[in-house]
Amino acid sequence: MDLALFLLRLVVGLYLFEHGAEKLFGWSAGPGLKKTIGTMGSLGFRPARLWAVLGTVSEVGGGLLLVLGLFAPLGAVAIAAAMLVAVGIHWTKGPMAAKGGYELALTNLAAAVALGFVGTGAYSLDALLGFALPEPLSIGVGLLVAVVGASVAFASRRTVAQLAPAAQTH
Repeated sequence: MDLALFLLRLVVGLYLFEHGAEKLFGWSAGPGLKKTIGTMGSLGFRPARLWAVLGTVSEVGGGLLLVLGLFAPLGAVAIAAAMLVAVGIHWTKGPMAAKGGYELALTNLAAAVALGFVGTGAYSLDALLGFALPEPLSIGVGLLVAVVGASVAFASRRTVAQLAPAAQTH
């Protein structure tokens, strides 16, 4: 079981770390933060800079914490928050990623939440350091914060119709 948890943490954590680093730092020919802010703005998120930074830091930081097995379940919660927003962004395109849908975001969300509930296992810095946040309180509160955060992000979002008049004045 510990080896399976390590493998899952490694794959999901490294993937999300790199995915966020593309958007935050421009790694692997990614857009970098400036373009990510533009994308969040074009999707209606206000303030775009805040949501772009929170989302990318959640992916980079959450991915790193997951890989290391450190401060569980905080990494899983950070990833869950970012993936909740990603699912919402891709929702109208349906489930399949090939059509721009939410398939991958939902898969990452499920993996992160599952890891948040089961913990890091023996092959982790938490196990090495003897660190543990109170369970199940920490994952429950963390997921509540993630859902509230994603809800606030979407509540701040302006629709395309609301954005059009502003674009015409520039």
